[in-house]
Amino acid sequence: MMAVLRSTLHMALMFVTIIPYTLLIVLGRLFGAKGDTRYAIAQGWLRLSVDAARVIMGIRYQVHGQDNLPVGETSPAILLVKHQSTYETFLMPAIMPHPLAYVFKKELLYVPFFGWSIGSLDMIHIDRSQRAKAFAKVVEQGQALLAKGVWVIMFPEGTRIPRGERGSYKSGGTRLAIATGAPVIPVAVTSAKCWPRKAFIKRPGVVEVSIGQPIPSVGRDADELMREVETWIEAEMQRLDPEAYAPKA
Repeated sequence: MMAVLRSTLHMALMFVTIIPYTLLIVLGRLFGAKGDTRYAIAQGWLRLSVDAARVIMGIRYQVHGQDNLPVGETSPAILLVKHQSTYETFLMPAIMPHPLAYVFKKELLYVPFFGWSIGSLDMIHIDRSQRAKAFAKVVEQGQALLAKGVWVIMFPEGTRIPRGERGSYKSGGTRLAIATGAPVIPVAVTSAKCWPRKAFIKRPGVVEVSIGQPIPSVGRDADELMREVETWIEAEMQRLDPEAYAPKA
């Protein structure tokens, strides 16, 4: 019963607070606020959501390997992250030292408030029905953002994957890395232990985030590079959450 109440309270807080934050972001864009200012507003809401999850629902996070992240204001990086729930979409911008640009399908732009916010930020939205044009847009915008010190973040499995399972890793992220010369950073996240895929009721606990060493992309084959990323992420997921990967009885 308490889990239901806490989850409801957290959802209500997110819904109420996203409205003024969205208005600030949208109005900021209309009145010429810089991209980093609008991103800082969005990051503030994401941090609020993560902090509220800790206080209200008892969901904490622990980061390993932060020293693997590139240093330097314009050092490029493409983050390829395990995707189990909504939690990591909130958490990544809250903990990363650089602004992040998500690559997402354009349909999300029509989601009230959330979609309006990300549509007013320097993100990369694509039309999946036009695959060749979509990837060309990702490369063009990705190069411009990386040059400004914005890191690109992608979920190579494409959708949220249930705890203990492996999705189909797509090579879009490694193709972008090779096209731009940026290294890829594999990231494992055990969010489903506390915030399961598509679940309303969340459980207290610790979400572990493990950041791997940068993998150079220059001269690599996209599929082979993605297999290396997948191998690292899935091995790390089994290390961090062995219970979820134990053989079924």
